[in-house]
Amino acid sequence: MYKIHTMNKISEKGLENFTDKYVRVERFEDANAILVRSAKMHDLDIPNTVEAIARAGAGVNNIPLEKCADKGIVVFNTPGANANAVKELVIASMILAARNILGGINWVNSCSTDPDVAQLVEKNKSQFAGTEIKGKKLGVIGLGAIGALVANSAIKLGMEVYGYDPFISVEHAWRLSKWVKPIQTLEEIYRECDFITIHVPLTESNKGMLNKEAFDQMKDGVIILNFSRDGLVEDMAMREAIESGKVAKYVTDFPNSLVCGIDRVITIPHLGASTVESEENCAQMAVSQVMDYLENGNIRNSVNYPNCDMGVCMQAGRIAINHRNIPNMLGQFTSTLAQENVNISDLMNKSKGAFAYTLIDIETPTTEEMANKLRQIDGVLRVRIIK
Repeated sequence: MYKIHTMNKISEKGLENFTDKYVRVERFEDANAILVRSAKMHDLDIPNTVEAIARAGAGVNNIPLEKCADKGIVVFNTPGANANAVKELVIASMILAARNILGGINWVNSCSTDPDVAQLVEKNKSQFAGTEIKGKKLGVIGLGAIGALVANSAIKLGMEVYGYDPFISVEHAWRLSKWVKPIQTLEEIYRECDFITIHVPLTESNKGMLNKEAFDQMKDGVIILNFSRDGLVEDMAMREAIESGKVAKYVTDFPNSLVCGIDRVITIPHLGASTVESEENCAQMAVSQVMDYLENGNIRNSVNYPNCDMGVCMQAGRIAINHRNIPNMLGQFTSTLAQENVNISDLMNKSKGAFAYTLIDIETPTTEEMANKLRQIDGVLRVRIIK
């Protein structure tokens, strides 16, 4: 029986996909796998009983990835499961910013007790006149699952779309509209675009990438949208750009004390993926990945270990090994099994940075004795008997 712990509220529609091989437990210390959304895990002492952590969403900043990798814990996320929800909010926010809809709504609400509110509206509505997005240039930084959907939707709305992503995957490139103009440098995005939306993960190399230097290269009156991560924007530089008029509107899904309440900044309470459909999609994807890993040893969409998929084991046994990416590991695995008179029928080895993962199908049933001998090899972090 596999034990599952949920650290946040996870969609029941997703949790229902667990079979009768699984039971939910109250304490994460008792779990084989953890499902999490936004709960912060960096200060937790994660026990060795935990074999997998699945983030029901894309961002994994709340999970200590390297510490988990060192323990042989595979961390999954669910890329693309919430993409449509975020895309819809980005498009809505672009229109909100262009048309000053919120300003108009707030003004009408302030006049709600005036018996002549209808006449006031007709007299003053011109102060809330905005611009249309059709025909405007949109720069999309990052063309992954969300960025590609935003770019394609903007094309259909009549915008001229510029896309920048030096690391775009073949899969996402195929999904991108042929009308999206591929751009080679951020500088061209900054120089040409009326709207800029950012859809990249936060890393040490791009932290604060939207800073004073970037703003100085942009058009006067540019509208910027951030539905990716708070740390991608330097808030003080943004405030200065807003005050100078360089940035006409800033829409962010990540409120903080430096931008909340600032005129011409629209702060949204992290609602990008907050739809019933998105939460269900993320939960279903997370559950599927955890089950495939625990039952078959397969890894799909891990952020700290390589993807590795050998399907369902059709042999007598399967062994899964989490280990460091160092020389001669495979040689030691095969020789150890040969000493046990075990014949290998299939093997897959993948690496990702400092860590690697090996699946081995064998023609005899697996035993704890085999697993223990593999665990003694220097560099091995975890050995699991799958079958």
